[in-house]
Amino acid sequence: MNREEELKENLAEVRERIDNACAAAGRDPSEVMLLAVTKTWPASDVEILYGLGLRNFAENRDQDASVKVGQLRHLTEARWHMVGRLQRNKAKSVVEWADQVDSVDSVRLAEALAKAAHAKGIRLDVLLQVSIDGDTSRGGCAVPDVPELAGAITRSGDLILRGAMTVAPLTMKSSQAFEALASVVSGLRDDHPTATRVSAGMSGDLEDAISHGSTCVRVGTALLGRRRLISP
Repeated sequence: MNREEELKENLAEVRERIDNACAAAGRDPSEVMLLAVTKTWPASDVEILYGLGLRNFAENRDQDASVKVGQLRHLTEARWHMVGRLQRNKAKSVVEWADQVDSVDSVRLAEALAKAAHAKGIRLDVLLQVSIDGDTSRGGCAVPDVPELAGAITRSGDLILRGAMTVAPLTMKSSQAFEALASVVSGLRDDHPTATRVSAGMSGDLEDAISHGSTCVRVGTALLGRRRLISP
């Protein structure tokens, strides 16, 4: 089986899982975006997935993504997401390639991104990353700090708060984490009507996430296989 056949088969299986999860939850599959996590995979894989109809791709390292996105400028409908932990000094570089930053977890990072977006003359879509269990060492904003961060994002004028993201902690059931995130986003919408997106669920737990209202599942392994380095 060549790589294109492999990815086509994997994509069909992932889409079937999404369709089945949506059917079980009484949801329309069109409500759930499939975000292909292409970190550590070569540009050629992105080209194949793009040819198979995917348009949303995620990277977690600025230095790798900036090169890859540069190689793929001809994929004019591709939309790029930054999903990894981001240092403030990378903000200027990230806004050069990312259409959306999904991992905003501090006021200082929001301020850096807003400054970089302003300098570029754009308004940048962002998600607020939430640490459901409060262990912010792994990234994410603690739940009690969400209102302050959301306010800072909105007041900047250069960022558009589109919703929230989380990674289910290993210390709790994924269903509990996703239920908690849904509650956070529900509260956000009261004061921030643009915050409608719920990014939750990966290869191993996307069904649980969809059952709790996820509008975006981030799939890497189930789509691309076990991770490998872009170059030896």
